[in-house]
Amino acid sequence: MKQVYLDNAATTQVHSTVISKMQDALTNSYGNPSSTHSFGRTAKTAIESARKTIAKYINAQPSEIIFTSGGTEADNMIIRCAVRDLDVKTIITTKIEHHAVLHTVEELEQNGLIELDYVNLDGFGNPDLTHLEELLQKDDSKKLVSLMHVNNEIGNKIDLEEITLLSKKYGALVHSDTVQSLGHYNWDVKAFPIDFLAAAAHKFHGPKGIGFAFIRKNSGLSCMISGGSQERGLRAGTESFHNIVGLEEAFVHAYKYLEEEQKYVEGIKQYFIDKVNKEIPGAKFNGHSGDMEKSTYTLVNVCLPISEDKAIMLLFSLDIKGIACSKGSACQSGSDAGSHVLTQILSKEDMKKPSIRFSFSTYTTEKDIDYTIGVLKDIIEA
Repeated sequence: MKQVYLDNAATTQVHSTVISKMQDALTNSYGNPSSTHSFGRTAKTAIESARKTIAKYINAQPSEIIFTSGGTEADNMIIRCAVRDLDVKTIITTKIEHHAVLHTVEELEQNGLIELDYVNLDGFGNPDLTHLEELLQKDDSKKLVSLMHVNNEIGNKIDLEEITLLSKKYGALVHSDTVQSLGHYNWDVKAFPIDFLAAAAHKFHGPKGIGFAFIRKNSGLSCMISGGSQERGLRAGTESFHNIVGLEEAFVHAYKYLEEEQKYVEGIKQYFIDKVNKEIPGAKFNGHSGDMEKSTYTLVNVCLPISEDKAIMLLFSLDIKGIACSKGSACQSGSDAGSHVLTQILSKEDMKKPSIRFSFSTYTTEKDIDYTIGVLKDIIEA
């Protein structure tokens, strides 16, 4: 059976060079990075080299890169510690953030630690900047604005620089979940004064279980996980050395070949859009995912003209044909709840139809797209 992987927004295939680097680290550099003997020093040196490499590519200082277990931990650490350490009393976000952010801020509100404000969205899922400014001016409380750069379900891109500058005008801190964009877009954290970012290696062909937080120098945050003094005292625990080496290799590859790979994946996405428009009348792209300028080049989210009875079995029907895709965030797999993102932007009628996220990488081919569209047509027409 043909196998087609179109769920790269959930996780990506690990590059072979990343696997080789990690195997070498596991075989030859197994010392504890906190140990003072040569085995430990070798591992520690490699970790600090990785930190410098990542910092260089986003124009940060090495001390501003803190390794974590992934994007969820980075988001949690930043948000929770900002409330605890920086006297944040109000968090401004949207209802279509990743649950790593949404569930965290909801818990903080339920525990009476913050006031939570949601920015209004337009029909495509874009934040209303006029409303954001109104929320920033509402009172004198210390505020944290948390808005994701690229939405993981519908792919919308926001103007993070404009939002950061607007927020800074009113003295707010700014955090962004950039899990879907770091490794896919160029970044320069010196270009605008954003305070915090989150990244995960497995979104750009690195290993799972490793990521990093960008935390602006002299932010005032202290550790969320207590123990040893690893990660500048901000994240205790023996470092996952082989994963950090894998993260570095994936990050270097992503930016070394960024222009070339971006052009290729853009072509794949455009090919998918054209095929859907031609072959599946009545299909609609959710949010701005069908707009090459206003959304990421890595994914589309399409509402399909399929009856409710067929919709129930759609993902299963695709899976038995060897096609991997998603109805939303992979973090929600096993849940019967509908997409919290699409609920905010689709009509009741469109919510009854199945919406599927297809996401692409440099391993995706036009033949993969042809096969997928053919299977979808067969399901619709059956």
